Amino acid sequence: MKELEIVFEQLPAGELTRFIGDSLDAHNLAATGVAAFYPVGLFLRSGPGECLGGLIGSVWGGWLHVRFSGWRRAARGGGNGTRLLAAAEDYARERGCFAATLETHSFQARPFYEKNGYSVFGSLEDYPPGHTKFFLRKTLAPAPAVS
Repeated sequence: MKELEIVFEQLPAGELTRFIGDSLDAHNLAATGVAAFYPVGLFLRSGPGECLGGLIGSVWGGWLHVRFSGWRRAARGGGNGTRLLAAAEDYARERGCFAATLETHSFQARPFYEKNGYSVFGSLEDYPPGHTKFFLRKTLAPAPAVS
């Protein structure tokens, strides 16, 4: 095979992103036999529909992965973040998940997640320099028995 050209695209088109994701999904399915995948998108909206925050993630392989969560200052306090996280965890449990995982940085929301039952299982120092990236997990239900 002729050597392939590597091309940098800072903002790849949607179809390229989907192609890479679909290729990885096909590999994961072939390697594990686990096909059930569910996107997670939950949002905080004001009466007229203005988005004040949200949580983006996915459910696959018995795990909820929270990829992004955040909300505007106006939506902070009052339990909105806890409600979003609980809604994502409920959605995941309904789809057979037994655990959840997420990442946060030392300048972000580690105490919030720990207050909501998550515990640190790993860290990456100096990401970015002077800060730490934390990897957290939470048990949602008993893990299935492996036979």
